[in-house]
Amino acid sequence: MTLVIAEAGVNHNGSLEMAFQLVDVAVNAGADIVKFQTFKATNLVTASASKAQYQIETTGNDESQLSMLTRLELSYGAHHQLLEYCASKNIEFLSTAFDFESLNFLVDEIKVKRLKIPSGELTNSPFVLAHARTGLDIILSTGMATLEEVRNTLAVIAFGYIAPLDSQPSLANFELAFLSDVGQQVLSEKVTILHCTTEYPAPFDEINLNAMDTLKQSFGLSVGYSDHSQGIAIPIAAVAKEAVIIEKHFTLDCSLPGPDHRASIEPLQLKMMVESIRQVEKALGNGVKKPTISEAKNITIARKSIVAQTDIKKGEPFNVNNLTIKRPGSGMSPDMFWQLTSGQVSSKCYQPGDLIDE
Repeated sequence: MTLVIAEAGVNHNGSLEMAFQLVDVAVNAGADIVKFQTFKATNLVTASASKAQYQIETTGNDESQLSMLTRLELSYGAHHQLLEYCASKNIEFLSTAFDFESLNFLVDEIKVKRLKIPSGELTNSPFVLAHARTGLDIILSTGMATLEEVRNTLAVIAFGYIAPLDSQPSLANFELAFLSDVGQQVLSEKVTILHCTTEYPAPFDEINLNAMDTLKQSFGLSVGYSDHSQGIAIPIAAVAKEAVIIEKHFTLDCSLPGPDHRASIEPLQLKMMVESIRQVEKALGNGVKKPTISEAKNITIARKSIVAQTDIKKGEPFNVNNLTIKRPGSGMSPDMFWQLTSGQVSSKCYQPGDLIDE
């Protein structure tokens, strides 16, 4: 069953009350996990860091990225309240860490069940290594990445999982860990790769869902999809391509101020997306081609049988003139037509419309 992550991100705009409302929306939609973002703005960006173009378009260019992110921080106390609220609503709380302090907080105090490495941190090897050394399962988003960069990150993760803490991190040791049987085994057990296009919103002609197949074939790991496209069609299509995780940004209202609201879906869409994903899961089936239970009752109605076209006397040869094919399908199958018309004679008399039952 596909794990659906409702990505609240920073769409709470720094308000705990709005964060609670986002949890409620995720629960009502039937999501498995609601995910936020955990960071200390001063640990994440420099004072001179500029905004991304999509952030400028959605929030203007009057403030720095640092100022914007500072307004979007949730306190550690707010995290604990959200964790308790999620538990009361029976939905898993998850958050993405963007700095070492935040990662330690989520692991040691919040005690999250799994970790999510965002696309922007994929090449941040020291940070990736810290994730792996927690021993928790990892969801790795791969937006903006080449296949080689994904491989290099997986090597760091393998090393982090299997190497003793006093082992020296190095490219050579990462590679050895990745190529080892135990390294491959732990990756297959604990890591899921998410295909992703890091643009907000992502252009449909740049989404490239077939890259999911490339990731699966290249690394033999479970593959999912983190979606930034408009609407819900693409994540549903990803489930049809056997995505094991779907992550989708959502908001209370796309018109709210903030960097990510416009590239998110609203509550009704989130609910429709989850419902559609569950329908697709059922529709995928087990791959065995045979009549289903509901189809069986329609076989005799929809199929046809060999029928007498004219009066046929006992001993008369069957031919193309005295036979025809009509419904119902409860008689001799039409695939016996050529056998009957190749010299076989009737064993009894038939009237027009009688099913042939030789």
